[in-house]
Amino acid sequence: MVALAKKRMNPLLLRRLSPEDVVQSAFENAFKREEYFTSRPDVPLYFKLRTILLQTLTDLERQHLVAAGRNIHKEVGELDAELPGEVTTPVSRVDRSERHRLLRQAVARLDEADRQIVTLRNFDGLGNAECAAVLGLEPKVSSMRYVRALTRLKALLMELSCFRN
Repeated sequence: MVALAKKRMNPLLLRRLSPEDVVQSAFENAFKREEYFTSRPDVPLYFKLRTILLQTLTDLERQHLVAAGRNIHKEVGELDAELPGEVTTPVSRVDRSERHRLLRQAVARLDEADRQIVTLRNFDGLGNAECAAVLGLEPKVSSMRYVRALTRLKALLMELSCFRN
């Protein structure tokens, strides 16, 4: 969970909070939502905790980055300004946004098992053994599920036509 928090945290938020702080806040929020964990027993615990972690991260970003009285952008010094090579052009930003939209659409069209393994491996950065443990599978089965899910995801992306060669 700490690795996921670190991966998803805004770099500006890392100036104020550690990933461990975010995970601790997420567990505090999880403790308050017992009914969420008892509902839908078919959903693995990891995905429920992941959802609460991402919600907590969003709340903390709002609190620290958006609140008018706590503008973190004022804390960023002149040395932290973006270098010209790091600036994203409006055209590339729109193109990236469109590709992300299509990817989210394709992932949403996958069945639940495929979506879970793709999410764990590609978006949460877990290894095969970790995915197997989360999903209650043997590592070899997890690996085969991942390869098959990627094949189906590729077919969906091709169908959406943006990713054709």
